[in-house]
Amino acid sequence: MATAAQAAAAAFLSFLSSSPHHTAPSSSVSFLAARVLPASLRAAAAGSPTSASRSRGRGVAAVVAQLPTANPEVASGEKKIRWSSRAVRSFAMAELEARKMRYPTTGTEGLLMGILVEGTSDAAKLLRANGITLLKVREEAANVLGKSEMFYFSPMHPPLTEAAQRALDWAINEKLKSDGEVTANHLLLGIWSDKESAGHKVLASLGFDDERANSLAKTAVDFGLFNGAIVSTIHSLR
Repeated sequence: MATAAQAAAAAFLSFLSSSPHHTAPSSSVSFLAARVLPASLRAAAAGSPTSASRSRGRGVAAVVAQLPTANPEVASGEKKIRWSSRAVRSFAMAELEARKMRYPTTGTEGLLMGILVEGTSDAAKLLRANGITLLKVREEAANVLGKSEMFYFSPMHPPLTEAAQRALDWAINEKLKSDGEVTANHLLLGIWSDKESAGHKVLASLGFDDERANSLAKTAVDFGLFNGAIVSTIHSLR
């Protein structure tokens, strides 16, 4: 009897260890994503993330932190790019907002929400001054991309969409023209530069336009010139 009981217990434990509640094959995850994601989000999830997105490492508190880029000169270290602490925090908040929305990727709409969550940059202040709030952006993002079902869970670091990567690279390429840091202003302008991106569509639906973008661009240029003058002065004193 003892032997039979032990055999039954062993069989039961074997059943538990093989239960799908303990291990879920990747095919099950893919099937679940296909069932609970709108078509627009399934397309984003199906696209392979850039290598920069997969390997990025960040320190949110570090002013000189590097965000992922596809620019070969910057990626190889030939040119040094400094991101402002506000821009880095905005990026970190963008990933968090993508997870809150249960999205499989961090898109331009996520970057836009990240700027608003960070809240202290000139870009965020300009958006709020024009009635563009985090709540409104969330609602419009859901209208543009659709909603994920409650049973879909985003990855810890949702990879960048191609549009979001282009926005980051636009900000970098623009800043390469002058000294200073890449700021949240450049990030917002990068989002606006891609007319087909979800972030641009959300902004346009909420009343953002080229006039406001030009106003923000002037602020970014003025700050860059001012910051560049400081850098030049520091170098001259060495």
